[in-house]
Amino acid sequence: MKVQIVSFHCVLKNNLGQFISSSFNQDVITNPQPGVVSMLPGFADALKTLKKGEKREITLTADQAYGFYDPNLVVDIPRSKLSRGKQLKLGDAVQGKFLSDKSPRDYRVSSCSSKTVSLDGNHPLAGQDLVFNVEITSSREEFEPDDDSMPFLLAN
Repeated sequence: MKVQIVSFHCVLKNNLGQFISSSFNQDVITNPQPGVVSMLPGFADALKTLKKGEKREITLTADQAYGFYDPNLVVDIPRSKLSRGKQLKLGDAVQGKFLSDKSPRDYRVSSCSSKTVSLDGNHPLAGQDLVFNVEITSSREEFEPDDDSMPFLLAN
């Protein structure tokens, strides 16, 4: 099995053309093993065909990116129920199990008052169509052996 590894410059914007971020990503595997969390699948698929020097605009709809915004992932919590409740301010990150399903999740403080904070469990880019402008700086394929392709190992 071949594994593709790419390095690229990326400018991320929303579908209105508003700048979100820019980055340089080095030695990114575009086809990881099943069960391994990596980049957005649609974005990874679009990178697979690119070669060094190529530029491309890759657009992902909200459902292909971080999903639609879910208002059910916003909870209001009394500050007194949180260990750092008194110190929390708008934009702070909190980890916890605040929803009825009791699964751990990352939250952002989306609003606050003197007595309560609203914690938003949505990804910050949820609900947004995203546009990635990429320029590939290197692209290579490497052989990744699987158990069946290794008939013997060399020993010292």
